Amino acid sequence: MIVAFGTINVDMVTVVPRFPVPGETVKGRDYQLFPGGKGANQAVAAARAGARVALVGCVGRDGFAEVALAGARALGIDLGRVRRSDSPTGVQMIAVDPSGENLMIGADAANRSARADQLAGLLGPGATLLTQNSLGTPEVERAIAMAHSAGARVIYNAAPAEPVAEASFAAADVVIVNEHEARGYADRFGLPPGFRAFAEAAATRFATVVVVTLGPRGLIAARPGGPTLVGGPPDVVCVDSTGAGDALCGAIAAALDRGDDLETALRQGLAAGALACRETGAQTSFRDLAEILRVTGGVRLAPAGSA
Repeated sequence: MIVAFGTINVDMVTVVPRFPVPGETVKGRDYQLFPGGKGANQAVAAARAGARVALVGCVGRDGFAEVALAGARALGIDLGRVRRSDSPTGVQMIAVDPSGENLMIGADAANRSARADQLAGLLGPGATLLTQNSLGTPEVERAIAMAHSAGARVIYNAAPAEPVAEASFAAADVVIVNEHEARGYADRFGLPPGFRAFAEAAATRFATVVVVTLGPRGLIAARPGGPTLVGGPPDVVCVDSTGAGDALCGAIAAALDRGDDLETALRQGLAAGALACRETGAQTSFRDLAEILRVTGGVRLAPAGSA
């Protein structure tokens, strides 16, 4: 089972002709509300990819709470450890430009009430903790330490880049970062700044798999004692890249949780991330395992430097 510990939000999405500069107003014609938050997104992505999932986090007591939980509830994700807070449900305001790139401004609100102690009794051998930095460093570090001590697999999407302790990287089985986060952690940990060099150095130092995602260029995955892999996604027409990274993380977690090897998990992650770019919104764009498997043939994955 996958235990997803992270933010639970409502996404407010509008398509704009271009992003504003400071002091400028740019308007979209309409907006849509979607369930979101990195914790909920990754839980939904993992469930769509075939995993049994429990979501752990906090929402408010307001009308947005049910919107935020709608996607997870529809898939039968276990919501028994989602607490209610007196703060309002978290929101993320997202502008999408014609190329599918996004600009986000968020408010944590109820997410700040989430605590690692909500995970008690859920972690152990056979469980996979899937978490991110979206809840703030102290509680995420506690969650990772709890999972590691209990013998659970830890998949750590170390996003956004935060001043985390090296112990959190070392306790994870898989660390996933994007290119911006890789630069931040390279500087923090004194590692080489190039994406491949960072991934390989981090994999060696922390004895863990390190995946650096590169958007439409795919990913680099380094592992201690094994060849570094370079992957490229299948070709899709990108409408909105919101949630693509969460789709990748959820699909990788689902594959590893059911016993697939790393290469298979990376292929499915790349496929799921690409498929999520074809529609507006995050959770609503995630595809099921059957469709993910149908497009894995278009995924390119090979040892770095191979033809």
